[in-house]
Amino acid sequence: MSFFNIGEYFPPESHQERVERYRKNKMIFKGNHNLFNNDILTGEQTSLVFIASNLPGTIAKKSADFLFGETPVFSAGKDSNSNEQKAIERLVEDNDLHITNYESALSNSYRGDSFYKIRWGQRFGGLLNEAVDPFRVFIEAQKAEYVFPEVLAGDDTSVYAFHIAVPKVVDGTGDQDWILNVESHYPGTIKYSKYRISPFRNSRFENAVVEWKIIDEIVSGRREVFTGVPLPLVVHAPNFSTDDDWQGIDDISENESIIAEIDNRLSRIAEILDKHSDPLLAVPAGTLGEDALGNPTFKTSEHKVVEMLDKSEVVPQYVTWNGQLDAAFKQLEILLEHLLIVSEIPPVALGKTDSGTSGASGLAVKWRMNPLLSKINRKRQYYNKALKHVLLIAQLLEHAKSNTKPEYEITIPKIKFKDGLPDDEMEQAQIAQVRTSGKATQSQISAIMGVHGYTEEQAEIELERIRKEEAAESFVDTTVFNPGGGGDN
Repeated sequence: MSFFNIGEYFPPESHQERVERYRKNKMIFKGNHNLFNNDILTGEQTSLVFIASNLPGTIAKKSADFLFGETPVFSAGKDSNSNEQKAIERLVEDNDLHITNYESALSNSYRGDSFYKIRWGQRFGGLLNEAVDPFRVFIEAQKAEYVFPEVLAGDDTSVYAFHIAVPKVVDGTGDQDWILNVESHYPGTIKYSKYRISPFRNSRFENAVVEWKIIDEIVSGRREVFTGVPLPLVVHAPNFSTDDDWQGIDDISENESIIAEIDNRLSRIAEILDKHSDPLLAVPAGTLGEDALGNPTFKTSEHKVVEMLDKSEVVPQYVTWNGQLDAAFKQLEILLEHLLIVSEIPPVALGKTDSGTSGASGLAVKWRMNPLLSKINRKRQYYNKALKHVLLIAQLLEHAKSNTKPEYEITIPKIKFKDGLPDDEMEQAQIAQVRTSGKATQSQISAIMGVHGYTEEQAEIELERIRKEEAAESFVDTTVFNPGGGGDN
């Protein structure tokens, strides 16, 4: 099976819907909802002043914030000073993996799929001397719309190869001549190839080419690299998925019609309120000025006033249009409530004042957050699996490519995620007191370090100052009790 055959189209037909969904949902996530005008709104609706509420952005950011807003803890080896632990920490820190994870979770929410790519190389691709820019392992986010997984025959959930195909326009040709650079990641090897492609179709959402036809292969672009790792150097992290497909499921597509209707309802309400702000005035006939022929000297469209024929019954009044505002606001409220329910975001997560948290303990707030925490836990399982896979491959690649054997054993790390909720320190202290029968659970040095952010040395100096002050306060001058200086009376 090959995704890149001469005469066929790129992206491959079996992946076009997925790639199109990525692009569309990214626009929705970024607040560009004008595409709803063509997709859902029809007739006179498309001529309204359009108001878009970027609720999809909030949905995606909440997931990322609770999943990776707090840095997870990576551990390996027998203790915190082991070579294995230091190796994992180095791989995480050198690659700013915490930021990569957050960005991955944010994009995963609107795409449904994220990919990590592990490679051996230099940061600046050989532009600097190796002494300045040494070879090392890189862990990077790979743009999902350029990744085309290949599954085993008869099993749509088992991916055995990842094809990364990046179209690039040839400089100086406008947008007519393109090259498709392909790197195919198999267990143990990466196969490179190049193709000439020509534009075939532009996006209906933006002015960009999104489909090409493969003209021929550039044979000189073929090469193969052995990685020394018995796994592909690409790892897939789905947002969440089912047991019959490798593709992930995003958080936006299922709510698209609700989001569009919320935008439509906001626009309709704005239209009604605009009409209320500039109403037409109805007055009895003969109230306004007339010319010599008896014709009115005003224009209704300009002066926003009109004469009524029966002046005996008409009193001056503004012509207003209720437009069923109460019903419109009620529908908007129901739509918003339904969107939050389907998106598993409780009101307390948005800081709403009526969410019932006044005077509540951290545990009570946590219970109210249960729908969102369950959603995050679902996503966390996929990231736990993916990140263990990523760090395992990174260690294997470092052992395979380093000139000197690394001084650590290859291990599968353990990852401890945090729930993303702020800690109720008073509640935790009370729980610890009960569990230890009132005994101390923290040294004074640790407490000072935690409160002030001091180093251990600074905390020791501060503690010594505190002890001196306590000693000074407890000292009692004996002359207070013996004014005569100690002599006999």
